[in-house]
Amino acid sequence: MSPFDPELSVALAALGKESREPLTPGNLEARQERDAASRPRPTAEGLRADGRFDVAEFCVPGPQGGPDVTLVSARPAGLVGPLPLLYYMHGGAMVMGNAWSVLPRILREWALPLGLAVISVEYRLAPRAQYPGPLEDCYAGLVWAAGHAAELDIDVDRVVIGGKSAGGGLAAALALLARDRGGPGALGQLLLCPMLDDRGSTFSSHQMTGLGVWDLTSNTTAWKALLGDRYGAADLPPYAAPARATDLSGLPPTYIDVGSAEMFRDEDVAYANAIWQAGGEAELHVWPGAYHGFDGLAPRAALSQDARNARTRWLQRLLAQSGARVPRCSTPRMPRENPSAGSTGSGGPAT
Repeated sequence: MSPFDPELSVALAALGKESREPLTPGNLEARQERDAASRPRPTAEGLRADGRFDVAEFCVPGPQGGPDVTLVSARPAGLVGPLPLLYYMHGGAMVMGNAWSVLPRILREWALPLGLAVISVEYRLAPRAQYPGPLEDCYAGLVWAAGHAAELDIDVDRVVIGGKSAGGGLAAALALLARDRGGPGALGQLLLCPMLDDRGSTFSSHQMTGLGVWDLTSNTTAWKALLGDRYGAADLPPYAAPARATDLSGLPPTYIDVGSAEMFRDEDVAYANAIWQAGGEAELHVWPGAYHGFDGLAPRAALSQDARNARTRWLQRLLAQSGARVPRCSTPRMPRENPSAGSTGSGGPAT
């Protein structure tokens, strides 16, 4: 009997064999090349969607000793701020993905109806950049955004850190890092099927071997690419793998969702439980019969729609409880760019 929801099973069966092939050290480079060539990379002009959104790219100082970081900033056109900000990390197992591809859906489903500004981070990918490089890229971008809140027309007291899969793991690590460094605070953290645990020791990580689109073989490959010689180290810091954290106190309200039929299930449930035990606030959804990334592969499925609606409702409540002002409309304006920003967009078609 399949562990998957019937509607989701249809979408999974429609995937080609190549798409379901586990990620291994032997095929990692080829998979990265294929992803870079095929994953959508909307241009700034495409993201503007005929003037519905203001879009700008900023090239900002990176971590000490590291390269600059590209931030893709987008917001509904014509809204007078300062707006709440969703600071977002894309998925892709730390080895794939880009900051542009995630924006069309985020802008359509969250930014426009909720009056949110969005910044998507183009962090470096493993194994070319290993821990702590990608996380430090995200932190440097967050510090820059907080320091330029007036220029960006965002409310620095209403910043939600979010991400999906590897991006969800980065968001969780970023919240821990900002807490411990006394960095920019967050109103909340939105963790969608987050990749949190490098150890591969949970029941679900073995239960789902060979099933769905992401299993223990693929996950181990990705963690080894990120951690290199530090993979499996007993003293690995929680900023590298948030499931290693022993102190989850002092974190902002958290949203976590995950599928019941994916390997991340147990580590994500455990993370929510640890937040509760530390006295924190977490909302947890375990979607029955859902595999990793189900809502992207089967967006019209009832379960996918329920999941997206639940995330939106959490964001609405979070912003309402924070006293976020309803943005006012004004005449649309052209996006403002940092004079040192560099380019305004590149890539492929919007999605």
